[in-house]
Amino acid sequence: MARRVGYGSPFALSPAFERAYGVSPQEYRPQLRRNLARVYAQRASRLAGAVVWTHTPTEPGPGRVLPDGCMDLLWYDGRLLVAGPDTRAYVTDGAPGRWAGVRFYPGTAPALLGVPAHALRDRRVELTDLWPATRARRLAARVNAAPDPATGLEEAALSRAAGTEPPDPLLRRVVAALDAGRPVAATADELGIGARRLHRRSLAAFGYGPKTLARVLRLQRALALARTGMPLAETAVRAGFADQAHLTRDVRELTGATPGELLGRNS
Repeated sequence: MARRVGYGSPFALSPAFERAYGVSPQEYRPQLRRNLARVYAQRASRLAGAVVWTHTPTEPGPGRVLPDGCMDLLWYDGRLLVAGPDTRAYVTDGAPGRWAGVRFYPGTAPALLGVPAHALRDRRVELTDLWPATRARRLAARVNAAPDPATGLEEAALSRAAGTEPPDPLLRRVVAALDAGRPVAATADELGIGARRLHRRSLAAFGYGPKTLARVLRLQRALALARTGMPLAETAVRAGFADQAHLTRDVRELTGATPGELLGRNS
């Protein structure tokens, strides 16, 4: 019997996930698409706690990927890359061609890739720079030989997971607590690990400390609420900001744009 891999289901924290992002895991796409027609699709992966996606820009121009706490294994033009956890919006160069990826739930990718998340913070790195070249090229050849890159990436992730210990349940609890708006200090106390240990564990698993992870999750909560048409003042309070000005400052710091610019409205 195959060992169960990852969390119990894709983005297993479904109530918290849908609160944070305003959509189901299968519909989740934390990418801003402005002034650019793109073809994007994704599905739940057979690797629990992950999604498989493809993305094909149909017009030239930059795109913007907002911080979401996740890491991705990427395929582009026959090459494999890793997208680390972002602390700010990542602006793509708009290169033409198809992309495919596996997006891992926060905290799960480092064990699969053998690299601490903080080493990849705000970076896109060729897999050959992280693994021995022969090993990375062997995996790339396997992905390229698959019926399609997305399927090849998923099979590669499943194979890696089969030989890796399952995710630490503590990480799931950290994400759940911070996603629910719990303060970092209270989260550390409730988990019984202390603030310093929580910070160390967070750096390795998420790429940054728990305060940054909490900000990223709060950003996504706020945008999900605002996309329903909720006024920004109410969005700010419900998402956990002090007020609308606090929301605007935080969104600008994390994304490089105002809430109105991201949402395409003035209020």
